[in-house]
Amino acid sequence: MGANENIILGMIGAEGGRIDKALAEASGLSRERVKALMGEGRVSLSGRPVSQASLKVEPGTPFAITVPEAAPAEAAAQDIPLSVVFEDEHLIVIDKPAGLVVHPAAGNLDGTLVNALLHHCRGQLSGIGGVARPGIVHRIDKDTSGLLVVAKTDRAHEGLAAQFADHSITRAYLAVVAGRPVPAAGTVTGAIARSHTNRKKMALVEDGRGKHAVTHYRSLEPLKGATLVECRLETGRTHQVRVHMSSIGHSLLGDPAYGRTPSAIRPTLQRLDFSRQALHAAELGFVHPVKGETVHFVSPLPDDMRTLIDELRH
Repeated sequence: MGANENIILGMIGAEGGRIDKALAEASGLSRERVKALMGEGRVSLSGRPVSQASLKVEPGTPFAITVPEAAPAEAAAQDIPLSVVFEDEHLIVIDKPAGLVVHPAAGNLDGTLVNALLHHCRGQLSGIGGVARPGIVHRIDKDTSGLLVVAKTDRAHEGLAAQFADHSITRAYLAVVAGRPVPAAGTVTGAIARSHTNRKKMALVEDGRGKHAVTHYRSLEPLKGATLVECRLETGRTHQVRVHMSSIGHSLLGDPAYGRTPSAIRPTLQRLDFSRQALHAAELGFVHPVKGETVHFVSPLPDDMRTLIDELRH
């Protein structure tokens, strides 16, 4: 074994079956990772190398998987404070402040949540795809605050991604929108895709071109020229709450992309220096991808949104 390698030894479980599935269950690696390591000649059964993922294997068969140390991530680890709501060896739930970008990209190469996680989780991140990096399975916008779950292991990443794909994740946002929605509660359905006229924006498009999106909203409290609403996501598309609420004439206060703040409210936002969309990811629930138990987290409104709401009550 090389200095930068780890060998996983074990026996196939009582179910047996396809090699890739059986090895994933027995080793804790994802099936995709197992298949990649098989392709590199790093997997053996009963001392013999195997490369065909679809072959069947008998229960109790001894196996060995040589896992190379994950290559360093391109992003640098940075000591950025994080508000950790929950953490175990498999995943971490963060309460993200507004203004923090989730992932490095052009214009934001550092100072992101990923940079912070690489520092916070140093030595504990799995080699997802062979690279040490946090498992970002969903994102929230830079100027949206609230809850975000990140996978720390391949198995957690795969399990969370499957729940996001089948829309079984519980997600609720609190938003302050312009005006008074009528009806006070309802459902907005409309496909979302990249805007033709502005590539930085998303837009409602005809069915078949974009991704199907459904938002259930309900009014929680009437405010001066605005309403506090809860939006529960049936799907999770980029800018979904912002696009859907704007589409029914009730854009989020402070949102520079999808609506104009009413002139009567603008002075309040200026006085409070409130310069982001009034949107907070307040609730997040899912089945723990490794332990199988249902977990549920709630984040209180951040100070800036609480102050805005208090001002609009007067």
